Amino acid sequence: MSPHDSGSPGPGPVVSLRGVRVSRGGRTLVEDLDLEIEPGEFVAVLGPNGAGKTSLLKVLLGELRPDAGEVLVDGRAPGDRGTHLGYIPQQRAFDPGLTLRGRDLVALGVDGTRWGPGWPGRRAAKRRVVENSLARLEAGRLADAPVGRMSGGEQQRVRTAQAIACDPCVMLCDEPLLSLDLTGQRTVASVLDHRRREHDTAVVFVTHEINPVLPMVDRVVYLVDGRHRIGTPDEVFTSEVMSDLYSSPVEVLRVRGQIVVVGDTHHLVTEPWSTGHHHHDEDDHGGQR
Repeated sequence: MSPHDSGSPGPGPVVSLRGVRVSRGGRTLVEDLDLEIEPGEFVAVLGPNGAGKTSLLKVLLGELRPDAGEVLVDGRAPGDRGTHLGYIPQQRAFDPGLTLRGRDLVALGVDGTRWGPGWPGRRAAKRRVVENSLARLEAGRLADAPVGRMSGGEQQRVRTAQAIACDPCVMLCDEPLLSLDLTGQRTVASVLDHRRREHDTAVVFVTHEINPVLPMVDRVVYLVDGRHRIGTPDEVFTSEVMSDLYSSPVEVLRVRGQIVVVGDTHHLVTEPWSTGHHHHDEDDHGGQR
């Protein structure tokens, strides 16, 4: 797999993991993981809390070195500044006193931080990219708002706008739907789906809530206690597969197009994810989590 010269992916997989092992605190989170992600593919990474979902993203970001195996992102070693990578981090409220505006935060995705290519000069073109990115997230009204005073949902929209502003060929998303109401969820999910369909951007989507994006998901990577299973949602979400992963009886139900997982293990998230249990009202200002 060779590096790409722009945000448009070249031939072959844009993410490649071969024989990857990841351990934290003496505990193996991922063992012997082989995974290749093609341009435009939407891969959901699921599992209980502490299973290694965020750690796997950190490996792809170059923040965490695997104990074994080979990892390439956009044809390069993880963390390479030339990588055309968009990143939506796990929700953390900004300091309420932060005066950085929404447009300034999005512009960082154009100018280039660690996760995006630099774009010196060309102010008018950069301004258009920032405005278009915010508009796609229906967040144009937040352009001049201080990010520290935005609600959690508003901040998440702006973070997503920043991630697409660098024209990525790979999007890494860590629980991007948290703090969003149902309208916000649909907006963010629609933007990610548009990126992968129109620009062949691969999406790696860490979540507890697959149902809001279920129609978009091509494959699932499910992590539990150092074990994993990779396949389509229909292949992974079966009572047999989930019981094997959890080493405990698990039943998978499909109710009105939603997946509900029910089990008797204490670390299994059993709620039907469509309930919105994890969501926060986007209009609820105050930033406390």
